Amino acid sequence: MDIDSFWKLIEECRRQTRGRDERLAWLRDELSRRPLTEIVQFQVRLDEVTREAFTWDLWAAAERIFGGWCSDDGFCYFGLWMVGIGREAFVRAVIDPDSLADTPEVQCLVGRPRELWNDDWPEWESLDYVAMEAYGLQTRADDDCGDAFYEAVEAEQGAVGGNPGPRGEQWDVRCEDEAMRKLPRLSAMFPLRPLAR
Repeated sequence: MDIDSFWKLIEECRRQTRGRDERLAWLRDELSRRPLTEIVQFQVRLDEVTREAFTWDLWAAAERIFGGWCSDDGFCYFGLWMVGIGREAFVRAVIDPDSLADTPEVQCLVGRPRELWNDDWPEWESLDYVAMEAYGLQTRADDDCGDAFYEAVEAEQGAVGGNPGPRGEQWDVRCEDEAMRKLPRLSAMFPLRPLAR
């Protein structure tokens, strides 16, 4: 599975289903009908594209949307969510994080209290496990396939090397001047409350 095939599968999933749970079920079923090598390659491609999104500017965009703070795990899940919004929006956001303001998935959050975002919350942790689940269905190992799956993923990835951290320069999304310069639309859409003193 090359990168184009990966994105074609993501786009087909978006067309066929609504909501994260339906998308996961569709992807799991679709992947489980494919050869094990393709299942492993799906995970490799997923890891590659989420690495593209591992930038300080996108982390700042997530922080802005989330109200001024985003944990390490939260940012990883945000990157997986970005895959789910499709290739075109994903690529645009990697180049210009403020372009997330154009996506319906972000626009539907504006003005709503975060505690009511529920299934619209911009994270998709479960996407990171769908290939392993499909691998388990294919091998009939279910819960016991994790080691074999991740060994196969590492073998397919080769010597990619460790994750050195986000690319770019870290900056404080709470600095309104910088936020308005770097993320003008997201900053306007998601104003931050002043810090309590």
